[in-house]
Amino acid sequence: MNETLQTIKARRSVRAYTEQQVSAEDLNLILEAATYAPNGMHLETWHFTAIQNKEVLEELNDRIKGAFAKSDDPHTRERGHSRTYCCYYHAPTLVIVSNEPARWWAGMDCACALENIFLSAKSLGIGSCWINQLGQTCDDPDVRAFLTKLGVPENHKVYGCAALGYAPADAPVKEKKVKEGTVTIIR
Repeated sequence: MNETLQTIKARRSVRAYTEQQVSAEDLNLILEAATYAPNGMHLETWHFTAIQNKEVLEELNDRIKGAFAKSDDPHTRERGHSRTYCCYYHAPTLVIVSNEPARWWAGMDCACALENIFLSAKSLGIGSCWINQLGQTCDDPDVRAFLTKLGVPENHKVYGCAALGYAPADAPVKEKKVKEGTVTIIR
């Protein structure tokens, strides 16, 4: 099997990280891979905001929790009041992927870019996990103000984030089982 297919088959979500930071060189390679993803009419209306500052990540998590605390959904509200909840699993790096919501393909472009992020990270020995919480909360005034301060364009919606870091050596790896009936081939 070729290296690309091996990387695709080996990639799993990582939800526990060591404190080891992703190097600048590896982060740049990962972000470059993101920019090579397919995108609508090659307009590249997306934006990538990478955060490696622990205090900034903690403040972002606090603002997300603040938005969650206002939710009508009891489960979401509970997360907002939790002292231990961390939406990015304490990963040392978080990449926010945003785009212009007026473009109907914006979410699809971001999904393609995020997949490139995950696969390139795996190829470099770096763990990753898709993080959705900013997509739910990016319109909250406190969250939005902080995102703007971080450089996320004001006219953008967050479509997803990538937590990046190194999994502990003893982290369990889930076996992938493809659900029967998932693929249909018509010849």
